[in-house]
Amino acid sequence: MKGMTELLKGSLEGIVLQIIKNKQETYGYEITNELVATGFSEIVEGTVYTVLLRLEKKGLVTTEKRKSELGPARKFYQLNDKGDRYLEEFWEKWRFLVSQLAKVKANEASEERRDEK
Repeated sequence: MKGMTELLKGSLEGIVLQIIKNKQETYGYEITNELVATGFSEIVEGTVYTVLLRLEKKGLVTTEKRKSELGPARKFYQLNDKGDRYLEEFWEKWRFLVSQLAKVKANEASEERRDEK
């Protein structure tokens, strides 16, 4: 969906952490492919690497560089305990936001019904 980049800015760290958790360990190119496969096609690879660097600086992931038979060494990412707690908080905040948005949307329907009377 077009125009998602701005909306995703605050959520991308959580989304990337969830992909890392789902895969148990992964690398940047694989994360980018997963994002594209799940419909986040506007997110470019450079953005993913920026997010990964931020996650690493915050101490939310552990990394390990490994040789690759397909080219240069790859940096693999795993979620650590701090990252797992951060991800739990992310989903808690996301659930709250979704519930509040649903309330706002429900109020719209109530207002429309009231206006029709």
